[in-house]
Amino acid sequence: QVQLVESGGGLVRAGGSLRLSCAASGRSFSTQAMAWFRQTPGKERDFVAAVSWSGECTYNAGSVKGRFTISRDNAKNTAYLQMNSLNPEDTAVYYCAARLPWRPATSGNADEYAYWGQGTQVTVSA
Repeated sequence: QVQLVESGGGLVRAGGSLRLSCAASGRSFSTQAMAWFRQTPGKERDFVAAVSWSGECTYNAGSVKGRFTISRDNAKNTAYLQMNSLNPEDTAVYYCAARLPWRPATSGNADEYAYWGQGTQVTVSA
């Protein structure tokens, strides 16, 4: 069983930056594609970014391209989301997710991710 714990959320002004972390338990982290999703009240969970198990390939939603960077450190069993040039539309609960081992990172479909963290709130003020 894989457990994911997010941290790093908070309140930031527009134009600012935050770095989210996702610490994973278990021994399969280096074989699992990781992703970040976000959700606002009353809306579905939206794909933000994904990274392959090696970290060599990354994928971003159009709305965050050029501003957010996903990465991972397999030695630390941790994935990251560096968020720059934040704007109020980025306000959401951010969730870390992991696919089953050896599944590709190309999916932005939340249903294809087997493990989820509890979420961390990011609030961007104008």
